[in-house]
Amino acid sequence: MKKIAVILSGCGVSDGSEIHEATLALLAIRKAGCEYSVFAPDKEQTDVVNHYTGATVQGKRNILAEAARIARQKALPLAKLNPEEFDAIVLPGGYGVAKNLSNYMYKGENYSVIPEVEQVLRRANELKKPVGAMCIAPVLLAKVFKGCRITLGAVSGASEDVEKNGAEHIVTTHGETVVDEKYRLVTTPGYMLDANIEHIAEGADNLVKELLKLV
Repeated sequence: MKKIAVILSGCGVSDGSEIHEATLALLAIRKAGCEYSVFAPDKEQTDVVNHYTGATVQGKRNILAEAARIARQKALPLAKLNPEEFDAIVLPGGYGVAKNLSNYMYKGENYSVIPEVEQVLRRANELKKPVGAMCIAPVLLAKVFKGCRITLGAVSGASEDVEKNGAEHIVTTHGETVVDEKYRLVTTPGYMLDANIEHIAEGADNLVKELLKLV
């Protein structure tokens, strides 16, 4: 049975992982006959957002502890993720990608990816292990893999930023994927488009199917 590592950035679209994307990615993995393990950085979130009001609130939350809410099992520290032990890696979206796994939210085109994530992605590439990214998560791939082909859905400020970093952005619609054969990457737009939960499920299923073709 193939094993896939899923990297989360918290719990909740505004300050962590987008819950629909994360959950439906896990479901897609199981539907494809694979196992998954959930990983996240063991550190504090950049901020905490009240998802009812949309306001930033006082307090601290740990990214790993928040990711465990979605995992419904023991989530593991990202530092313990060894790509040699997995067949592929999946990164759901959510603002946590731009706040906790990178500083894209604050730096725009001059952003950087946190070392823990960059090291995992580079090691996976060395081992020829495919990586899938949903929604805003392809910005991580654009920074690490110069000249890669990705999608963020429509033309946007984010698509312009990744192109400024050397990536080739492909316009797509709901559920579609873009495959980069050179770097073994699969991306799908998710909620970067005006999507509903059915679109997210379709994109997750297609992403996992394309990933497995690259294994």
